[in-house]
Amino acid sequence: MKFFQGIAVAGVVALAGVFAGSAANAASIAVGKKLELKVDAKKMDEERTRLWTKFGGWCALKDWHPAVANCEESTEGDAKIRVLTLKDGGKIKEKLLDEKPNFYRYEILESPLPVKNYQAQFALTPDDDDEDEINFAWSATFDADGKTNKEAHDIIEGIFTAGLDNIKATAGAK
Repeated sequence: MKFFQGIAVAGVVALAGVFAGSAANAASIAVGKKLELKVDAKKMDEERTRLWTKFGGWCALKDWHPAVANCEESTEGDAKIRVLTLKDGGKIKEKLLDEKPNFYRYEILESPLPVKNYQAQFALTPDDDDEDEINFAWSATFDADGKTNKEAHDIIEGIFTAGLDNIKATAGAK
């Protein structure tokens, strides 16, 4: 397994416009992280299903992110909501914006994090240049709120890194 750190600049910057609806309203900060996992190329569909079942559910974060103690799902009207309770007691309320096989996009509604206008996506896709690899990709666009852009960026990047590192450490366990 290889873990690539760094920002997926082109893809994430392109997402800023998609998330905001237009470049004029795009959030000012973009963060993206990717985890590449080796899988049996002959069992790609089976591996993708197994990994998404384990890590991709709307509330699965509580099972793999080291900062999340619990996740509660609910609905508000037609909206699917999750409230993440962090191990330090903080709560993050998020709304599901889009869901497809092996993909979801969401926004933060309430949070102690120093961000606003936060939209993110989490996905699992086959690697486009290695038949025996699969990628977890987590990216977000947002504006800093109460911190500098760098501080807000580093906090979100740290959250993504901690989560993907833990997926890497536990992905092989069936």
